[in-house]
Amino acid sequence: MVQNENMAKSKTQFSCSACGNITTKWSGRCEACGDWNTIVEDTPISSGPSAASLGVSKGRSIPLTDLRTEETPPPRAHSGIAELDRVLGGGLVPASAILVGGDPGIGKSTLLLQAAAQFARKGIKTIYVSGEEASAQVRMRAQRLDLTDAPVQLAAETNLRDILTTLEQEKPQLAIIDSIQTMWSDSVGSAPGSVSQVRAAAHELTSFAKRKGMAVILVGHVTKEGQIAGPRVVEHMVDTVLYFEGERGHQFRILRAVKNRFGPADEIGVFEMTGAGLTQVLNPSALFLSDRGQPSPGSVVFAGIEGTRPVLIELQALVAPSPHSQPRRTVVGWDGGRLAMILAVLEARCGIPFTGLDVYLNVAGGMKINEPAADLAVATALLSAREDTALPADTVVFGEISLSGALRAVGQTENRLKEAQKLGFTTAIAPKGGKSLAVDGITLNQLGDLTSFVGEVFGAG
Repeated sequence: MVQNENMAKSKTQFSCSACGNITTKWSGRCEACGDWNTIVEDTPISSGPSAASLGVSKGRSIPLTDLRTEETPPPRAHSGIAELDRVLGGGLVPASAILVGGDPGIGKSTLLLQAAAQFARKGIKTIYVSGEEASAQVRMRAQRLDLTDAPVQLAAETNLRDILTTLEQEKPQLAIIDSIQTMWSDSVGSAPGSVSQVRAAAHELTSFAKRKGMAVILVGHVTKEGQIAGPRVVEHMVDTVLYFEGERGHQFRILRAVKNRFGPADEIGVFEMTGAGLTQVLNPSALFLSDRGQPSPGSVVFAGIEGTRPVLIELQALVAPSPHSQPRRTVVGWDGGRLAMILAVLEARCGIPFTGLDVYLNVAGGMKINEPAADLAVATALLSAREDTALPADTVVFGEISLSGALRAVGQTENRLKEAQKLGFTTAIAPKGGKSLAVDGITLNQLGDLTSFVGEVFGAG
């Protein structure tokens, strides 16, 4: 009787697919992150026998070290695809786990098949495991991409136990799993793709990679909100999280690092989708501005920084009278909340109303901008569209706007100016403050607040 009372009882538990929070009962809304309809039933992992039942009184002592170290940085394997190596922080690190997410059909499998072929050609033993396609389908893609001569070993399997057994026998240096949502572990009593299965599969593959010194790349699907599907804890398990972004209507694709333990986060690699697969773009600024014609109202070039790379991007704005009682505010590639803030500052600090006007803002080329340095470029595009006045074609703009209407300096001004000068721009509008930098061939116009900016650039106060 006492023994039965001491035995751990198996209880049903629930977890949030968005944040991984575990509760003992189901509810429509997660108490931790506030998301709706994300609570799903989960199978708890058994805690196993207690230490007392095994006759163990305490755990082992863990060796401790100080912060001084003479260890050399981890060796890196280069794929030969410079844009991929850049995002990885300089190359592939052994015993690392990488999670690649992106919309369906964006080109994740194509990119990783090309990467697998490049690594294999450099003597890195590579296994590509597809859980979504048959081997014949993967071979057809390889034939279309002219990769059939690459010594990549291919398998089509979803059983996690069989995959791990094969990896242990073959001992590859790199394994690509496409995708983690299709993996099925027989130790978890739930359907493939569920929170429990995704978490268990990611944990098993990541732990195996660390033990065996093998690098593993996991492909993950994304939700309609753009987040990798499954529990958020999967992103914490891996060393690197990459997002493959882009619009299907555009040929550009952006590989962005949002987490990287072996290199800088927010680094990007730029690719172009062609009939022969993905080709790397070594000069993204020139590509993003290639379709830019004559100066037109609402068009502004923003000098941005993505990771360590300066990138020039065209911002496009359209302001038109609204036939609706509630004017539209449509944004593509930027934060809609920040657009509302810029409109409010323009009205409150500069007396320029947008009431009764529809406002549309677009980042050309399918790019997504996150840095506040785009504030001034967005304000310039909005004012240019509203006043029907085109900015000179040789001008770039960057700077942050505060709620008081002041313009704040941003970092890496010199790199932004050098990139603009390299592409033939001769004038830059930026905030005062910070370092006063002079770049040959660029006239830097520094302004202190939004009111003086409006007066000087658009001739209104």
